[in-house]
Amino acid sequence: MSAPTKPNTVWTAELETLLDAWLKERPAAEAQAALTGALRGLQQAELRTGQLWPHGGGECGELIRNLDWSATPLGPAERWSLELRATVQNILNSPVAKVLMWGPDHRLIYNDAYRDIVADRHPELMGAPTATALPEVWDWNRPILEAGYRGELVSHCDVTMVLDLQGSRRGFVFDLHYTPVYDACGEVGGVMCTVIDQTERVAMERRLAASNRRFRTAMNAVHGVLWTNSAEGRMLGEQPGWAALTGQAFEEYQDFGWAEAVHPDDQETSVKAWNEAVAAKSMFIHEHRVRDRAGAWRIFAIRALPILDETGEIEEWVGVHTDITHRRAAERALRQLNESLEARVISEIEERRKAEARLLRAQKLETVGKLTGGVAHDFNNLLQVVSGNLQLLAKDVAGIERAEKRVASAMAGVSRGARLAAQLLAFGRRQALEPKVVNISRRVQEMDDMMRRALGETVQIETVVGGGLWNTFIDPNQIENALLNLAVNARDAMNGEGKLTIELSNAHLDDDYARQHEEVTAGQYVMLAVTDTGSGMAPEIVDKVFEPFFSTKSEGKGSGLGLSMVYGFVKQSGGHIKIYSEVGHGTTIRLYLPRSMENEDVVVDLAAGPVAGGTETVLVVEDDEEVRATVIEMLSDLGYRVLKASDAGSALNVIESGIPIDLLFTDVVMPGELKSPELARKARARLPGIAVLFTSGYTENSIVHGGKLDAGVELLSKPYTRETLARKIRHVLGNEKQRGQASAMQAQPPNPEPNPEPESETELLPGPAIERAAVQPKPATVLLVEDDALIRMNTSDMLQGAGYVVIEAASAEEALATLRTMRVDTLLTDIKLPGFSGGELATQARELQPGIAVIYASGDASSVAGDTQAQVLTKPYGEAQLLKMLEEARAATAPAAVP
Repeated sequence: MSAPTKPNTVWTAELETLLDAWLKERPAAEAQAALTGALRGLQQAELRTGQLWPHGGGECGELIRNLDWSATPLGPAERWSLELRATVQNILNSPVAKVLMWGPDHRLIYNDAYRDIVADRHPELMGAPTATALPEVWDWNRPILEAGYRGELVSHCDVTMVLDLQGSRRGFVFDLHYTPVYDACGEVGGVMCTVIDQTERVAMERRLAASNRRFRTAMNAVHGVLWTNSAEGRMLGEQPGWAALTGQAFEEYQDFGWAEAVHPDDQETSVKAWNEAVAAKSMFIHEHRVRDRAGAWRIFAIRALPILDETGEIEEWVGVHTDITHRRAAERALRQLNESLEARVISEIEERRKAEARLLRAQKLETVGKLTGGVAHDFNNLLQVVSGNLQLLAKDVAGIERAEKRVASAMAGVSRGARLAAQLLAFGRRQALEPKVVNISRRVQEMDDMMRRALGETVQIETVVGGGLWNTFIDPNQIENALLNLAVNARDAMNGEGKLTIELSNAHLDDDYARQHEEVTAGQYVMLAVTDTGSGMAPEIVDKVFEPFFSTKSEGKGSGLGLSMVYGFVKQSGGHIKIYSEVGHGTTIRLYLPRSMENEDVVVDLAAGPVAGGTETVLVVEDDEEVRATVIEMLSDLGYRVLKASDAGSALNVIESGIPIDLLFTDVVMPGELKSPELARKARARLPGIAVLFTSGYTENSIVHGGKLDAGVELLSKPYTRETLARKIRHVLGNEKQRGQASAMQAQPPNPEPNPEPESETELLPGPAIERAAVQPKPATVLLVEDDALIRMNTSDMLQGAGYVVIEAASAEEALATLRTMRVDTLLTDIKLPGFSGGELATQARELQPGIAVIYASGDASSVAGDTQAQVLTKPYGEAQLLKMLEEARAATAPAAVP
């Protein structure tokens, strides 16, 4: 029996029964072959009757039907195997994107869902080889196809691929499932790939992750902690935010365990408010304190909202704890500020008023200081005229007793006027100070007898000195004057009877004090206080006491410059002054003087010797005609040849005329464009050997800075006496001559043969003396102290040439350091040194090294006449004089021979 093959045969139940019986009678292989033949026959019959294949399949199905497959290795579609046709039909009718890669070159057959993925590359992909159709993913597909042809199932999820679509590269995320498809022979004929496009899902997940990150960042920015509760208001499940905040373990915060982290005073109200919000299904707003994982109590604001389902029932609660500890602290501070704002405003206004008053007062004092400085300048010029003429007159009336008394009385008036001018300069901070490192306690003790005589027996004086009192860097004479002024003022305030207390101690003015007193620099000070038991002063009087010529004394009992001088001196010294006074209870004035870390300088007063003149040529430059005439007469009387000029320009003409000039003696304050310092510079350029001496009653900033003379500047302050003028000129001329001699010797080439001729008439010595000087001395150490580098270098060369070991020092401070560290046989020092003088240095040298020989080198030998243990070497000196003086000094200090 054979199966029916006519396509129009009606399939009936009887026919089906007959077919089943026939198949059962045949062996399985024969039955299968019969069925396969029958199906192929039906296929051919369908094609002959014109039925279309594939059935349906949308656009891709239509494309497969119309495509000429005979041009491909697959051949005409009507000859495809049943397995291929069945697979293609299933792919076309699938809503999921699928693609079949069939045959040896993996021809592509796909459905409409896959067409949407490949976009503009359809329809060219249909029937094309996979390797050339999709080259950008061939490296991915090749190993998978190989596995598929081996019969392996392959799946990959969330695979990122980039396809070239519509002129650009477009990224996708796919789930890819590869299935081998077998033919009738049991061999793998191709691989079907099911493609699930996950691009939008992955993008959404990434957006969600980014949103979550932003949310977490926002929560962290507001110090927020996110939590959830069940619909019944119980904390269930993992709550990482709450655990991180409180440090509670999972089982500790479950249900209402979270309340254990709430402050005991806030627990009951928090739970009650929460339950009420849950019952009302409304927003929960609350505030309470929570103990964080470190054990500190923090203040949190709580907001929670219910999430409702479609029926209006609560699904869960979502809440946020926001840390507002800092905000509440700021609010408390703001409340306190507002409460005290009025008081603060009043205080600030008062502080500003006081600051403005201090500024106004300081500006007033500065203005008056400039005025008084100018007045003092003119006044000193006037005093110089009077003083000079009186001294000249004194010579004319010598021996006339009555005239001599009147001249002496007039000179006393000049001295008082000079003190008055000095006080004006001190207030204006225009005086040239000579500061030294001193311990004030020693000065106060030395002044005790003088003060008791000045104040009288009815004033009780008590001195209190703190232990370990620091040194301070001030002008010793000025501090003595200041203390005497304060004591006299205190006596007058007590009407000559009462108690005066002088107190000395160390003090530290801190930053707070410095902020309240703008002119004060915070740091360490030595405090000198003078307290009286007098009548005291009202605040409005205290504000004026430092003004010049202001006085609370009756007319004729004071100049009103005492406290002004103290004020100016303290300010110029870098200190601070403060007054405390109360009417009926006395006054305390405190001086704060800056601390010095240096050792104390020993001050020695040397007696003045006889006055000596000279025959050198002096150019006097003075704009005041009367002062100029007086100075010329005084210098002429001393034996000098004098040239004159009324201003710096005229003086420069004289210098350029070629007239030999030994000394330029010029006023500091001069009219015209050419100033005195510039005149001195040009004079030295044209006359290298000229000495320069400045004079002034008002030391402006041209040669004085910080209250001290510039290095290398010589100044003679007005008014000055004939004796002072004579000594100063000899000193300046001697230094300049020594400097010139040193320069000349340096300019000469080395000469191995000693020069037997003396350098000047002043060097002529008896023959035996020269021979003694020429003898090579025993090796000895000489400490040479000279601030002029050229003189120091020349003298050192002469000493070293004679076999001496020379230690050089440019100041007394350097010399003292040497004396403390090594043995010295002879000290050879200039008189005028920066810091402190050669006489003071000699005193300390003898204390450090008893038996040391001392030689003073100076143009004014009379200035150290009181030091009988020293030798004096007059400038300018030569090598023979120098060596002879060293031998004599060593012989004088050598121990006597034992018989």
